Amino acid sequence: MTHKTSSANQPSGLSMWVSRLWQSDVIYAFVRTPSALISGFVFLMILVLSAFAPLFVSQDPFNPAELDLLDSLLPPSWLEEGSSAFLLGTDDQGRDMWAAILYGMRISLTVGLCAVAFAAVLGIAIGLFSGYFGGPISSFAMRLADVQLTVPGILIALMVDGFVSAKLPTALQDEFAIFVLIFAIGISDWPQYARIVRGAVLVQREKEYVQAARLLGLARVKIMVRHVLPNVLSPVLVVATLGLALAVIAEATLSFLGVGMPPTTPSLGTLIRIGNDYLFSGEWWVTFFPVAALVLLVLSVNMLGDWLRDTLNPRLR
Repeated sequence: MTHKTSSANQPSGLSMWVSRLWQSDVIYAFVRTPSALISGFVFLMILVLSAFAPLFVSQDPFNPAELDLLDSLLPPSWLEEGSSAFLLGTDDQGRDMWAAILYGMRISLTVGLCAVAFAAVLGIAIGLFSGYFGGPISSFAMRLADVQLTVPGILIALMVDGFVSAKLPTALQDEFAIFVLIFAIGISDWPQYARIVRGAVLVQREKEYVQAARLLGLARVKIMVRHVLPNVLSPVLVVATLGLALAVIAEATLSFLGVGMPPTTPSLGTLIRIGNDYLFSGEWWVTFFPVAALVLLVLSVNMLGDWLRDTLNPRLR
């Protein structure tokens, strides 16, 4: 009875991994790395501004009732014909560029985060089972991943997005556009997670703690989830961080090509596509500021990913 009580009080494998990460030197290295602090602060500010966008703007850029065509294509407020009501100017619909960027960044981050989560969960599950059990199913899954890795991810996302959109009724395409984007980007990124996890599991399953768990009679699924999985999450965290930047770029690329988010709910890619029509007519701010926001977001995430990779890889210390 005492043994059952102590086992119930033991933390799960995931909580043990989080506790181990918190108690490691990751936090210590973070506060002492200027590039990590700056990129982390920038990314945090982007998250806060996009998540609470209505608190920082005076206009809902997606509500036609709040738009005025007489305010269209106004330059930034510091230029001669600019208005103090529109800090970064307006686009062709009279939307405040500052508000449109915050709302658009919210959509881009939502798509990126959900796509990374979908790809990570799918890839981790396939890699974990393939590495631990092996067999023909494992070989087939890895060969499928090898074939998919030979095709550019953006091309796979384009094909998946086009196929799903073609099967959806026209009336539902705009409504389900964000879910189609998440699925298209996520399904194109799972192989890298599966390969990394499978390689790590092949090493971990031969360790003494796994052999001891088998001798104790623990179920194989329990061994994988509670013991093996926490020990392979560190490289996955690095890939997921860098993958977020790639997912945001993929979303922007698809939206720029006109197969992503609809113009009624534009993301950063849609804003760039709209502004591209006015780039050579003098209204440079319609394109410049969404591009700058996208570059700032991707750069901050990439810098965080690079720092995390260097910190969690003992060979680089």
